[in-house]
Amino acid sequence: MNSKEPIQIDALVPAEMAAKAEQVGIKKAQMDIVDTFVLSLLAGAFISLGAVFATTIATGSIGIIPYGVRQLLSGFVFSLGLVLVIVGGAELFTGNAMIIMAWAGKKVSTISLLKNWIVVFIGNLVGSIATVILVFISEQYTFGNGAVGNTALMTANAKSGLDFFQAIALGILCNALVCLAVWLTFSARSTTDRILAIIPPITAFVAAGFEHSIANMYFIPMGNLIKSYASPSFWVAIGKTPSDFMNITWNNFIFNNLVPVTIGNIIGGGFLVAAVYWFIYLRKHRI
Repeated sequence: MNSKEPIQIDALVPAEMAAKAEQVGIKKAQMDIVDTFVLSLLAGAFISLGAVFATTIATGSIGIIPYGVRQLLSGFVFSLGLVLVIVGGAELFTGNAMIIMAWAGKKVSTISLLKNWIVVFIGNLVGSIATVILVFISEQYTFGNGAVGNTALMTANAKSGLDFFQAIALGILCNALVCLAVWLTFSARSTTDRILAIIPPITAFVAAGFEHSIANMYFIPMGNLIKSYASPSFWVAIGKTPSDFMNITWNNFIFNNLVPVTIGNIIGGGFLVAAVYWFIYLRKHRI
């Protein structure tokens, strides 16, 4: 009888994780552009589904449960989005900041890195907006006598009113945690390992109120559609008017949130996480 190699069940150690992260980065950068785009559409939709879940769970909790507990619950359920991306297989812009580990070692060219980021960012945006439109058509925002839509509006209004540099800082903090979640999944031997590695960092960034560019591709456009096209009966139900949400504009979405948060996400994930782990485990040490 031929001897068999023992099945490895223990988690990978950080040095092995770094080697795996580098190889994953190389594969992502070399992937066919059509495949990359389609998988990025899925990631935009997956993160949006997490955002729908979080919005629904947060609804009705204001004044009933403490702020921190509400944020904790929202973050916990929002982690569904990254679970779907990692386990289901999809291309997420914020997670792909980890390609920096392959780029820093010159295993991926700058052009390939930027091409991946641009294609994935656009795909995430299209997937997110498509989900926004579908959810809006479903009128899910009217559930709970309009309470879900009211939560969506308050979320979009707050995110659209951020200061530019505040948004960058919140984006840095967010994607440091997101990429730490991705980093931890490189240690995993099973699907269960991956899911358990994802939940705490993702819950933490949502609970803390940090800013994720792809999630905001759902949160803010959803608020914009509700503000612009919700029926008069919806506004009567929530006892408010569109003028109560003055921050929600497409201009504010782009320049107060999406641009600075994206910059922050690149810094936080690409340089505070990926580049640091590359420096520790993959750079050529001087003798």
